[in-house]
Amino acid sequence: MTADAPPPSETAATGGRAPRGRRRERSGTTGPAQPPWRQPTRMIEPVRAVSEDQLEAIVDASSRVLQETGMDFLHPRARELWAAAGADVDGERVRLDPALVAGLVSQAPDDFTMHARNPAHDVHIGGRSVAFAAVASAPYVGDQARGRREGNQADFENLLRLSQSLNAVHLHGGYPVEPTDIHASVRHLVATKALLTLTDKVPHAYSLGAQRNIDCLEMVRIARQVDDATLEQQPSIHTVINASSPLRYDQPMLEGVLQYSSRNQVVVITPFTLAGAMAPVTVAGALVQQHAEALAGIAFTQLVRPGSPVMYGGFTSNVDMRSGSPAFGTPEFMKAALVGGQLARRVGVPYRSSNVCAANAVDSQSAYESVFSLWGAVMGGANLVMHGAGWMEGGLRASYEKMVIDADLLQMVTAFLDPIIVDDASLAVEAIAEVGPGGHFFGIEHTQARFRDAFFAPMVSDWRNFESWELAGSPTATDHASRLVRELLEAYQPPAMAAEAAAELDDFVARRVAEGGVKTDF
Repeated sequence: MTADAPPPSETAATGGRAPRGRRRERSGTTGPAQPPWRQPTRMIEPVRAVSEDQLEAIVDASSRVLQETGMDFLHPRARELWAAAGADVDGERVRLDPALVAGLVSQAPDDFTMHARNPAHDVHIGGRSVAFAAVASAPYVGDQARGRREGNQADFENLLRLSQSLNAVHLHGGYPVEPTDIHASVRHLVATKALLTLTDKVPHAYSLGAQRNIDCLEMVRIARQVDDATLEQQPSIHTVINASSPLRYDQPMLEGVLQYSSRNQVVVITPFTLAGAMAPVTVAGALVQQHAEALAGIAFTQLVRPGSPVMYGGFTSNVDMRSGSPAFGTPEFMKAALVGGQLARRVGVPYRSSNVCAANAVDSQSAYESVFSLWGAVMGGANLVMHGAGWMEGGLRASYEKMVIDADLLQMVTAFLDPIIVDDASLAVEAIAEVGPGGHFFGIEHTQARFRDAFFAPMVSDWRNFESWELAGSPTATDHASRLVRELLEAYQPPAMAAEAAAELDDFVARRVAEGGVKTDF
């Protein structure tokens, strides 16, 4: 398969991107110090949760589901394409031969680059590279000062400013909170313009109809000031396509594939398989369904345009059988994330997972569930971690403080993924001899040089002793995060945009808003 060349910093010595220094720097001209923007490279092999025989059993069962039960494709054009490719099309039901699926999926690239408005924020997807996206799609928003409230444009834009300022956030996964005070007919225009002007990181668009997709593609082209041919050569936006589980792709989602894959933009195929509700209650059964739905979606992207960039998305978790509510950060989620990575690697396409929790407060539950989720995602081999910073309440709320705390956690994951350097200098035989028995290593040059060049200190943690901590009023992690939110937003500076790009983008949005945007039923 054809793939983009690896990033310039990739080296044979490390098997991936060369580790960069972790000297703390300011996020802008002012504001809290934090490690620089960089994509981590996984130098640790992904964890396998099932044996090869067990993996093959899941794959074989998925093939049976696609061939015998089939998938419903609710878009007429999709069924036409499947019929022309030789699939068994019976009304809305499409049954897929394993050989047809395998042949299509084999055309998908195993890695690619997503091009940001600012080339310094381009994101490599695939191989050992990892990228973290901010929280997305929450209907509510909250912070320590004002509590929980409905999503709105002001909070939406502030969360964009925050995600732009946090170096641990590499790209956007959608609207961090839904700006419900913008009418749905023009929301995609106003929100995407904000994504492209308040930030310079890779944007995301929702697949909610053909015209919305067309508008967002044109806005990205304008913001990057490239022509259509260049946009198609350089994927610059991504969209998530959810299977309407079980075993169905609806018309808006399929329209998204038709629009984005045909333009060579990134499609993240993600079945919404919640064990016990939209999928079998067993982890193995839920993964069989996830894999069947993912394969059908990935194959369809290649039917639309061979070689178009696509990702295998895993979002399998379980539900609380007492309430029916989704449960996140659970052992089942971790297991599914690990096996999802094994399945994606077998298919040969990049893997997407998530950082999720079900906690209602920025507390220890939110922390340990996020740690569990991140461990499953990262050690499962995820190349893209959606909802990396700010997710609360099973996705119902975006939290300012949780975004900052998660950014700290993501920086720790980044440092964890760096390789352990083993060479003459790091083995430190001379340093040990210099100190000798009974001494200490604080003041010697071997320690001081590495402290200066590679010291990583989290933004949120408070390392004062108990007495000074008590004297300061015993601030919690949430208190620190609330203060950092204020400092980051006060220090925020909008990224530069060429005057001609800004003017053209303004004109396009104004014209489309005047035309009424898109038709809605409300």
